[in-house]
Amino acid sequence: MAKGYWVSVYRTISDPEKLAAYNKLAGPAVRAGGGRTFARGGRVVAYDAGIAERVVLIEFDSFEQAVAARESAAYQEALAVLADAVERDFRIIEGID
Repeated sequence: MAKGYWVSVYRTISDPEKLAAYNKLAGPAVRAGGGRTFARGGRVVAYDAGIAERVVLIEFDSFEQAVAARESAAYQEALAVLADAVERDFRIIEGID
């Protein structure tokens, strides 16, 4: 079964305090949904039309598990805290078997 991945690339962060509050809720929600964080923040080099801002990569055992974790009540609570604090490109993608 192909794994699922959350890929989140932040374009702007307008409220770091809200982002910190989101992180406190999102981390446990992701782990409860079976996610494993591979990258979060850290150094970024952007090419082409990329933006050198925060990037997050999380792996799940399946695409379906990744979608279910995003839709979970716990993660929805984290999103409510994040609100308008960031602009990001968030995708769930299916890996290659």
